[in-house]
Parts: sequence; C-alpha cells; structure tokens
Amino acid sequence: MTYYEAVKKMEEMGVNDNYIQGWVAGFLNNPEIEEQRITDEYEAGYEDGKNKTDENFANYC
Repeated sequence: MTYYEAVKKMEEMGVNDNYIQGWVAGFLNNPEIEEQRITDEYEAGYEDGKNKTDENFANYC
C-alpha cells in the first residue's frame, strides 16, 4: 500500500483526524508531536504508520 492510497482510503472511510495525522507521521518517520497533544488515536495511528499497516483503519471511524 502506498502513502497516497492509504490516506485516500482513510479519508473515504471517515477515519478520526488524529489517527490519520499519527499514521502519516509514523509512515514518514517524523518525530511524534508534543506529549501534551498526543491522543490515544494519534498514538495508535503513529504505530500503524510505522508498521505501514491498514488493518486498524476501521477501528477509528
């Protein structure tokens, strides 16, 4: 799965914005955001992005 396909799929599914931001950051190996701004959705997305997986998208709709 490519980056663009994954982002398009998440947007079409209506995935939580924080999850999408985390997934993108993890996929691109960006550093995490500041600790006070991290949400559970962001953390889950970051881990899934690092692992380049789309298995949990539906859990965050």
